[in-house]
Amino acid sequence: MNFDTYSFRNAELMFKHDSLYSHLWDEVYNALIDITDTELISTYENSERTNIKSLSEPINKLIDKKLIEKGWSRQSPIFASPEYRDDKKHWWTLDFSKEEIAVEVAFNHGEAVAWNLIKPVLSSELNHVQKEIQTSAGIIITAKNELRVSGNIDASAGTYEKYLSYLNPFQNFLTVPMLIVGLKSPSSFYIDKNTKKVAYR
Repeated sequence: MNFDTYSFRNAELMFKHDSLYSHLWDEVYNALIDITDTELISTYENSERTNIKSLSEPINKLIDKKLIEKGWSRQSPIFASPEYRDDKKHWWTLDFSKEEIAVEVAFNHGEAVAWNLIKPVLSSELNHVQKEIQTSAGIIITAKNELRVSGNIDASAGTYEKYLSYLNPFQNFLTVPMLIVGLKSPSSFYIDKNTKKVAYR
């Protein structure tokens, strides 16, 4: 998949030139860029859910598959205490983590934008609650507006553009470097909003 990025607190510079981060960013970059239209279509059409209607699930599944293959941890608890390790709601977990970087894959409701931005901060900063993991930077992967439309993703979902709009007001709270990744539309197809079928361009 093609994507745009926005660098917050010099994240892109760090990810490209600092050996603590560069190999990790390379893995995320390659996982995303290697997702093909063919894989997306196949994953969409072969979903176990009969009521599937958008590309959010296939994208999530493919990112999960590719990052796990590269040794990333899935649903990493931020805190060690059992009180903050709810296996059902995942409020206090990261979607993925490895060494220094926390990753959130965010296609959920726009109301979750602030929380998704805060979680990499919680996993990176010192806290009064004992930590399970210690990162120092974050990556948020989400859909651009164009993918929300072409992928038939719910209109209430937070998008790349919405995440960017939160950065200035949250400047004092978001104390760690973050790279916001905005996934673009597939080049060869879209999901027809009426039939929920794959339609070719």
